[in-house]
Amino acid sequence: MKAPLFQVDAFTTRRFAGNPAAVMLLEAYPEDETLRAIAAENNLSETAFLVREGGDYHLRWFTPKVEVPLCGHATLASAAVVMERLEPGRASVTFHTASGALPVSRSGTGYVLDFPARGSEPIAMPGVAAALGAAPEEVRINPFTYMAVLADAATVRGLSPGMAAIAALDRPGLIVTAPGDNAYDVVSRYFAPAKGIPEDPVTGAAHTTLVPYWAERLGRSTLACHQASARGGDLTCRLSDDRVLIEGACVFFLEGTAEY
Repeated sequence: MKAPLFQVDAFTTRRFAGNPAAVMLLEAYPEDETLRAIAAENNLSETAFLVREGGDYHLRWFTPKVEVPLCGHATLASAAVVMERLEPGRASVTFHTASGALPVSRSGTGYVLDFPARGSEPIAMPGVAAALGAAPEEVRINPFTYMAVLADAATVRGLSPGMAAIAALDRPGLIVTAPGDNAYDVVSRYFAPAKGIPEDPVTGAAHTTLVPYWAERLGRSTLACHQASARGGDLTCRLSDDRVLIEGACVFFLEGTAEY
């Protein structure tokens, strides 16, 4: 079997930054084992698999190890593939996913994801501090992740956490965040070694948890966010009722054909 394959740097305006995602357009989904093998072969944080569904697309995301219920950067990359390569000039697309219908529309600087907001609750969790090697001001939890709130952006940027300890937590990921520095309102990093991603370069899904928290704490709904990984990435986010609108740009790196 052959399928079009794209690699796109998401949440960046320049190549070799942001978060690279692979996007494959399929006629139909093969066995999950095949999808996992393709994702492992691509060896990126996520591979997105698209299948046409009426006027829109069904979308699934795989890390090199597992399927995930929501992924921001690979959805952004998929929107770029649809609107720039498969159907040039298209202004919006809806992806049907395990997290429901996810609309994406063009913006002046890229694309806007419309994702469900994920609230969080405070929890006493000393294991998070031990894993990070830093003392959070607060640890929060939801069904998808832990979130550690630190005092300042410099501490977030300088972390070298213990991946084995993070992988042993009873959530598949750990967001670390602090008030922003420079021109940013919010700075974060995201670690998910249990999913085969020691550190994700830029994580749209993490911002569905970050934005409700910081919007309430800072008293405003629109936030300039930066994920402070080695590659780095910028997101403009807005809380709108129970949705988080996440805006970012994409840059194409690779276009070709995969055989599987």
